[in-house]
Amino acid sequence: MNTQAVVLEAPEQLCVRPLHLPALQGDDVVVEVEWSGISTGTERLLWRGEMPMFPGMGYPLVPGYEAVGRVLEVGKEGSRRVGQRVFVPGARCYGDVRGLFGASASRLVVPGAKALPVAEHLGPQAVLLALAATAYHAVADGGRGDPHTPPDLIVGHGVLGRLLARLNMAAGYTDFRVWETNPQRSQGALGYEVLHPEADTRRDYRAIYDVSGDAGLLDTLVARLAPGGEVVLAGFYAKPLSLNFAPAFMREARIRVAAEWKPADLAAVNLLLDDGRLSLDGLITHTEPAALAREAYGQAFGDAACLKMVLDWRAHQ
Repeated sequence: MNTQAVVLEAPEQLCVRPLHLPALQGDDVVVEVEWSGISTGTERLLWRGEMPMFPGMGYPLVPGYEAVGRVLEVGKEGSRRVGQRVFVPGARCYGDVRGLFGASASRLVVPGAKALPVAEHLGPQAVLLALAATAYHAVADGGRGDPHTPPDLIVGHGVLGRLLARLNMAAGYTDFRVWETNPQRSQGALGYEVLHPEADTRRDYRAIYDVSGDAGLLDTLVARLAPGGEVVLAGFYAKPLSLNFAPAFMREARIRVAAEWKPADLAAVNLLLDDGRLSLDGLITHTEPAALAREAYGQAFGDAACLKMVLDWRAHQ
């Protein structure tokens, strides 16, 4: 069985080409992908060749961790059912071509546990589940303990920042604001304030959640903390972060890194969506056929008005 996949042959060298898929084993499933999202964080770094080295890194690779589709085939030990709509956060099923994170393809072979059932009504919005779970994890820590202090300042009004804001609102926490420097991204707030950092005079924030990915902001954020406050690094940073110790010392500042989401976060986000307490409306701004992936990637990374670009794979079915 073959698949059509987005392949980054090298930085800024992208194509859609056929790749061979392995036979099903055990509880594996074949997922026929309907839509996949383009990440403006990790995938931008892969595109530019700036991704820090870690296990599995290298070219050529299939990117993506946001695929939604239907189960086409189930292995002998599988528990998923044919026709079920599922979310797939990545795949490694391409032989010599690395899957990093491997979800941007027309068909995927993954263990059944990685094919997570999602509500039918979400349609293409289900590609946002990974980002919603990432935002939830930053606050709730995967349900492993007491929830963290919710953000009273969110830095960045992209999709992840908006999801953090919506989770605040869903929890009934409205005493917060968002920083955004790009006027095109300052729009679209639902019940909260978005302002330029220079227009903000507050210096008593208890919890600042940074989703900008800007490695040079740490000192600026520490300077805005109340004594004992916390900076949460919830974005992805390609460059080393540095810290002026004295201001952090005087505030007894805490710095926390929010890791990737866990299954418990995804389950919690699904409940919020089912209950209508969380909405994904208005976050997908652009959709292109998968055949135009190269153009779509360029727009996703170069157009500030593009909050979320989605590739439509249905023509390949």
